[in-house]
This record gives sequence, structure tokens and C-alpha cells, in this order.
Amino acid sequence: MRCAVTGAYGYSGKYIAQRLLGAGCEVITLTNSPQRENPFGPRVPAHPFHFDQPELLTQSLRDIDVLINTYWVRFSAMGCTHADAIRNSEMLFQSAREAGVRRLVHVSITNPSESSPLDYFCGKAILERRLIESGLSYAILRPAVLFGKEDILINNIAWALRHLPVFGVFGNGRYKLQPIYVDDLAALAVEQASKTENVTIDAIGPETFTFRELVKSIGGIIGKRRPILSVPPTFGYWMGNSIGWLMSDVFITRDEISGLMANLLWVASPPAGSTKLTDWARANAETLGRCYASEMARRTDRTSAYRVP
Repeated sequence: MRCAVTGAYGYSGKYIAQRLLGAGCEVITLTNSPQRENPFGPRVPAHPFHFDQPELLTQSLRDIDVLINTYWVRFSAMGCTHADAIRNSEMLFQSAREAGVRRLVHVSITNPSESSPLDYFCGKAILERRLIESGLSYAILRPAVLFGKEDILINNIAWALRHLPVFGVFGNGRYKLQPIYVDDLAALAVEQASKTENVTIDAIGPETFTFRELVKSIGGIIGKRRPILSVPPTFGYWMGNSIGWLMSDVFITRDEISGLMANLLWVASPPAGSTKLTDWARANAETLGRCYASEMARRTDRTSAYRVP
């Protein structure tokens, strides 16, 4: 099987590519960062996305059986908005169909909705519909939150616990989330790559936390128990904004706070992954949160590998 993976030199795409290679597949990557450090050498050659030249994007996908798509943007910045990500993804779907790709495995998000006021969840819902309408065989995977060594959210919670005397949660902190280990998501994506049935799967992990419980668990595991204070969402956003300013990054967005508090990272579905966040965190307690993980640094530096503590 010949497979294309978006972003194989980055985060989730790297784990998917590893799994595909382990299964004996031929793999290429489509990427905005073809010069980024390649952990696979010649086994995973890079092809630029060529969103400005759709015919070249289609050519890159010739003779590809399965496309596994992780492409998206966490927030609008540096000239790339959610609207751009939607348009680029639609172009990717069209190029895959024109190139004769057999199946498309697409990474979405829990609880997408075209009526959502949040660009992230609305945009993901639009793309799910576009993929279903494309006529391609598809699997849609809906993770809530990923964790792993290259993660940002869980790592930076731990970083804040290591550096701040208290930790503020937005409102009561009782909204839920269900993190999945990035390699469990990769295993699910590779499993679906070889199938033909059209499916939509809530790709959640085996543990469900309230946000307050998540912070408390991480603090206990890394030996940095802090007082957890309920703060108004606006105040919490500005505190996060201050951290982002100090780190030249975006620590958290208003939409991310709204999505959390609306319970959009929780679903009433059986787990699709088996790795517990608490077990993984204990195994990585010495390094978790030691270094700050910067989203903006990853967007700016297109040559270095993602930093792993």
C-alpha cells in the first residue's frame, strides 16, 4: 500500500508514518516544511503542499492508495486563518479524488458543528461534510486532545505547574476532556487505512477528567501540587495572554477556553485508545513540562525538529 501522510516530520503525522512503515507501506509526506529535519531519511520523501498550484498537488498524489490527513491550524496567525485551512483542505480532498486516491483518513475534532460560533469546531464540521460529499471512501477520526512527547497542551500545563505558585482554571473547572495518546491515534489511523467502510469514530482515550482533575493529576505526578483557583474566563485568558507574551507564543485562545467550558472535548463514546494519560505522565514525569512548548516557534522555524524535552 502506498500512503501519503500530511506533516510526517511534525507531531501526529510522524507517529502515523512510523506505523505505516512498520506495516510495510510505502510512505510520502505532504508538508509546508519540506526542509524540516527528516527523522525517516529517504524512506519518507517530502512533497510541498502546492496549495497555490493544485495540479502539482494532484501530481504528488498519483499512484497513492491512501491519504491520511492531519493538516489544520490551531489558531489563525502568520497569514494563515481557519478559512485558509478550510480552503486548502478542500483543495487537498479534490486533488486526492482527481489523483485516484482510494481512501482518505481524516483527523477532525470531537463535537464539530457548522452552527458552532467557534471557528475551529465549525471549520472541522465543514470539512467533514466536504469529505463525505467528495465520494471518496473515508474514515473520520475525532480526537479530543492528544498527548505525547511533542505535545503542547499537556506539556504546558505541567510547565505552568512547575513555574507558577498557583494554577487558575476557567470557571468551576468541571468541564471534561478525554485525552488520547498520539500513537494510539496513529494506530487507529493505520487500521482504518486498510479498510473500505465509511466511518466516523470518536478517537478518545480511556480516561475522562474534569479540567480541574487533569491539572491536579499532572501536578501530583510531577511533584508540583499547587493550589487550584477558579477564575473568571476573561481573567484566565488575560493571564494566559501574559504568559504567551513572555514566551513569544499564544498560550491559549478565547475559542479554546470557550470550547473547553462548553464540554466540546467530551463525548459519551467508548474509548478508541488504550494508553492512560496518567500512566504515560508517570513514565515521563522527569521531563514533562521541563521546557515550554511553543506553537509559534514551530510555525516560524521550518527546519528544526519539534522540540522534545
